[in-house]
Amino acid sequence: MTCGTVKIITGDQTLQNVEGNNMKKWKNIGALFFLLTTFTAQTETITGRVFHISDGDTLKILTETNEKIRIRLAGIDTPEKGQPFGREAKQALTVLTLQKKITIDVQTIDRYERTVGLVYVQGLDVNAELVRQGMAWVYRRYTNDERLYALEAKAKKEKRGLWSTNNFIEPWLWRRGCLLYTSDAADEEDS
Repeated sequence: MTCGTVKIITGDQTLQNVEGNNMKKWKNIGALFFLLTTFTAQTETITGRVFHISDGDTLKILTETNEKIRIRLAGIDTPEKGQPFGREAKQALTVLTLQKKITIDVQTIDRYERTVGLVYVQGLDVNAELVRQGMAWVYRRYTNDERLYALEAKAKKEKRGLWSTNNFIEPWLWRRGCLLYTSDAADEEDS
């Protein structure tokens, strides 16, 4: 896309062409602003004590300033309540985090106003640990973290957790009312 030439009239001056270096300066300033805002957003961290586990990938914390925040674990999706392995996934998250101080590397705020991020307890990556235990799928729509894909493949191969049975339904399909697993379902997600 070309920005072209900008014509500026100031006071009783004649038209001046502003191009070349001035346009490059504005492009550089824009790029710098983008990088700074992106870097700042990705480095926000929150700490707090977990006081409630909603399900296998959502919890609530109380910060040191007594703010209650709902946290959605980024990059993973666990079975829903009432779904096979839903209780086990919730229990795994409970064991890892309940009443413990956690750190969240914030990634975004989702449409349900939950803070989405990577959760750590004493340096342990809880999101990755749930995948390693076979209690969560990699949520392909929202991550390209190769480390999570490798952990999921190993959990599948070793038939850990939800991979111990062939009777599983991905949560994103369960939420849409799909009740049967097909070999193509893992690749379709929310397409």
